[in-house]
Amino acid sequence: MSSAAALPQVPLTALSDGVVALRPWATGDAPALYEAARESIEAVGAWLTWLDALYAPRDAERWVTASQQHWLQGSEYRFAVRDAADDRLLGGAGLNHINRTHAFGNLGYWVRTGATGRGVATRATRLVARFGLATAGLGRIEILTATDNVASQRVATKAGATFEAVLRDRLLVRGRRIPARLYSLVEADLRGCLA
Repeated sequence: MSSAAALPQVPLTALSDGVVALRPWATGDAPALYEAARESIEAVGAWLTWLDALYAPRDAERWVTASQQHWLQGSEYRFAVRDAADDRLLGGAGLNHINRTHAFGNLGYWVRTGATGRGVATRATRLVARFGLATAGLGRIEILTATDNVASQRVATKAGATFEAVLRDRLLVRGRRIPARLYSLVEADLRGCLA
């Protein structure tokens, strides 16, 4: 007998803080995703197992389709991160690896090369964390970063996450086990972060 608590049926939800706007991936987003991903292979490809030199338009189309299916199933909540002023795709963020028994999930993010250094990932992280805690029924959000992914660690810290531990051999990246830093966000961490 399973004691897993079912997550609530979560409606498609758009989020914004006035600078970035997040919305679930939609049909028609694939070309912009492909362009942003290809632009960013050198900068973030080492950390994103799905992004390498072979990344093709069909991969972006599959991502969008899978994102829609995962949302309906309540297994993942993936967002396109856009500029709130001009709607340009800036990257992606979302919740995955959701544990229904203990109501927590992993928060991941990436920002296209041309939009880094502007706080986009930090803003998106706060919005997705708030969504996870207030709307998706989670009580804890975890962020895992490779120990040498300093940029992602800065994002986690700036978003208000608490560093908890270094986990040995936690991530499998391109066939190689690597350690990861674990950060967490709970409701108390986000109070006052979003105006």
